[in-house]
Amino acid sequence: MHPTEEVAVPTRVIGLISGTSVDGIDAALVEISGTELDLKVELIAGATYPYPADLRERILAVGAGLAISMAELAEIDDAIAIVFAQAAQNIQIGHQPATLIGSHGQTVYHRPADREMGNKTTPYSRSATLTASPLPSTDAINRVSAHSPLGYSLQLGRGALIAHVTGITTVSNFRVADIAIGGHGAPLVPRVDAYLLSHSEEGRCIQNIGGIGNVAYIPPRHGDWLSKIRAWDTGPGNSLLDLAVEHLSAGAKTYDEDGNWAASGTPCHPLVEQWLNQDYFHLPPPKSTGRELFGVTYLHECLEDAQAYQLNAADILATLTELTAASIVHSYRTFLPEMPQRVLLCGGGSRNLYLKSRLELLLPSIPVLTTDQVGLSADFKEAIAFAVLAYWRLLGIPGNLPTATGAPQEVLLGEIHQNQYSVLRQEE
Repeated sequence: MHPTEEVAVPTRVIGLISGTSVDGIDAALVEISGTELDLKVELIAGATYPYPADLRERILAVGAGLAISMAELAEIDDAIAIVFAQAAQNIQIGHQPATLIGSHGQTVYHRPADREMGNKTTPYSRSATLTASPLPSTDAINRVSAHSPLGYSLQLGRGALIAHVTGITTVSNFRVADIAIGGHGAPLVPRVDAYLLSHSEEGRCIQNIGGIGNVAYIPPRHGDWLSKIRAWDTGPGNSLLDLAVEHLSAGAKTYDEDGNWAASGTPCHPLVEQWLNQDYFHLPPPKSTGRELFGVTYLHECLEDAQAYQLNAADILATLTELTAASIVHSYRTFLPEMPQRVLLCGGGSRNLYLKSRLELLLPSIPVLTTDQVGLSADFKEAIAFAVLAYWRLLGIPGNLPTATGAPQEVLLGEIHQNQYSVLRQEE
């Protein structure tokens, strides 16, 4: 159901997200009006609030596969929700308050849908016959889970607690509805990109470089343009770079500012070519990935490969940066229907000047800009997008794009957690 114009009044919304780099919580306070083609977003305030150091370390450990108890998981879930709620409160200081929060939360695990299993009958497939039977053993459950056709994605920082702490209706858990019908639950931002960054005559790639890189190819806005949008995760963004910087600096640094360290080295192209043989880069879209693939284990494999070339620290960073750039360009050349006329970067990687220069070198005839240069904050675009997705959820507008996530249809995204005042008012 799409809303009438009368429903789409301007709304002040907060978008919250922490990406796979776990740098901190990006918060965007925005004013939204319109619905889709007439969608307008004004950024009132944006800020990044770092995690407490001990919480960040726990999140990274859990994302890397640390075994914890359910009690510890609940504790981390609540701790993340509290810092997200504090970010929402802080971003409003000095401004008129928001009436809605869209919180992506913190991803700690992502398992893409198994497309090969999708057409097979399993105890959880649509064609399976359900009969009363004894509860399965733990081993049986594990076997079924390992071969489930549905993906799985876990974001911590529960929306109910954010709504309770802030007193503001909160939409969260955006990925599950898309995953439940067979999609990847990622990437979720392309539909927002389509309405905020499309062009009437120009095909564009919106390239987000967070911990993981993802692209949305948006054709010129005419004809059946929306159905021709393609989007997927291109591979590593900053994830390997940040892990490498922390490792090579013995913990003294957490990221390569402006790419200066990498810029002082020389990329090893034979290594990049070797790494590009990784299966993920050749898997056709729709597809998604995360730290489960491009994480600590992958980095150590890369470091072992680099030993044969006797690279110094700067050369290693330059080579890993080249992998991010080369995997993006490889993705374009392999899977796009045609090359874009412009590339617009966003996310933390858009500030890595060395990475941007490598992309420009590998795409010599295509302008590589940032979304700042077309009027949308590159630093806070993802947070802005989840503010829009929350706004759409309340208006009954689908948020996913099937050509991006692989889902068979459009669905409403997000679970609504009303603040206490709204609930009491409805009960009167």
